[in-house]
Amino acid sequence: MPWRDATRPINSRSRLLLVMAGCRRPTTEMGEVCKRVAPSVREEEEEENGDGGGVDPAAESSSAKLYEDVPEMPLMALNHISRLCKSVDASVRFYVKALGFVLIHRPPALDFNGAWLFNYGVGIHLVQRDDARRAPDVNPGDLDPMDNHISFQCEDMEMMEKRLNEMGIEYMKRTINEEEGSPIDQLFFKDPDGFMIEICNCENLELVPAGALGRLRLPRDRHNPPLPMAAAGNDEA
Repeated sequence: MPWRDATRPINSRSRLLLVMAGCRRPTTEMGEVCKRVAPSVREEEEEENGDGGGVDPAAESSSAKLYEDVPEMPLMALNHISRLCKSVDASVRFYVKALGFVLIHRPPALDFNGAWLFNYGVGIHLVQRDDARRAPDVNPGDLDPMDNHISFQCEDMEMMEKRLNEMGIEYMKRTINEEEGSPIDQLFFKDPDGFMIEICNCENLELVPAGALGRLRLPRDRHNPPLPMAAAGNDEA
């Protein structure tokens, strides 16, 4: 089999930068839910650390200062990532065949070799690397979950694992066992240039901000590029 087993359960008490909470409410209620569960999370961490003295005013003050003088930004969503690659054709084939991306129109004014792909609300811009461009600083060898990577949320992990096996793509499989809620499954693998990609069912993680809840902006349909209705039903390559 082309994958190396790394399924040893991981006890994620630190919650991997996000805090796993036991609530399961629709996104529209997330602000209300997060406000309610955040104190219990703080109390649990204080108990683990032996503090037990309630909320630390100094810590709250420090968190508030982080957002001082930060205006409400007009940003909407992640638009695209850009990758230098040794072969645009090989990378296009990988992102189409392994991840289901779709080739889209690329402005003719871009007079260098490349390709644009889009799906799932995000674009991938590929640029042909030449001798004048420094090769990206990546490790094409071992799969290290702590290395730089992009991550795609997935609703059928078994199907994705089957697809990777069909294509002979080497991957690492890992499960994070949360004490509160469902386990998180992860698949790590690399594109033809050694950039790491993660597939996960991370919707099992409840997003609980560490303060500044009102600053969160969730993605909307509006962030997707305009798509002519005639093109929406066109299945031509």
